[in-house]
Amino acid sequence: MKIAKASIILILLASCLSCSTANTNKSSITPSLYVKMGQQPALDKIVDNLINIIGNDDVVFGHFADSNITYFRKNLTVFLCHIVDGPCEYSGDTMQDIHRGMYINKNQFNHFVELFIDAMEAAEISYPIQNQLLARLAPLRESIIKI
Repeated sequence: MKIAKASIILILLASCLSCSTANTNKSSITPSLYVKMGQQPALDKIVDNLINIIGNDDVVFGHFADSNITYFRKNLTVFLCHIVDGPCEYSGDTMQDIHRGMYINKNQFNHFVELFIDAMEAAEISYPIQNQLLARLAPLRESIIKI
């Protein structure tokens, strides 16, 4: 009877260990969106592409004409890094504060999203990764559109 009890305990322990090992391996295998997209170099490319695209766009350029490009580049890069679970900690203004007084309408917002997609494509970010990033940014829509 002692042997049977010991066997059952060993089987239970082995089962518990295999469950915890499987969960640990699964979480350590799944890379963050930051890693999937190419880390800091990819974010830098996206932001630089976006700045160049905005500079040539009649629809949204007016919202950025008086911006400090260096400040914008740095803060947007840190913000995106934070959103995709990178090592950055964003401590800047909220999206609502940043866009206060800009009176952005749905068409302007949607156009900006198209420009952002163009910037990601130029940075060679795959469509599935683009979609994951856009899904994380989508909740910000309500705090940006004011008209």
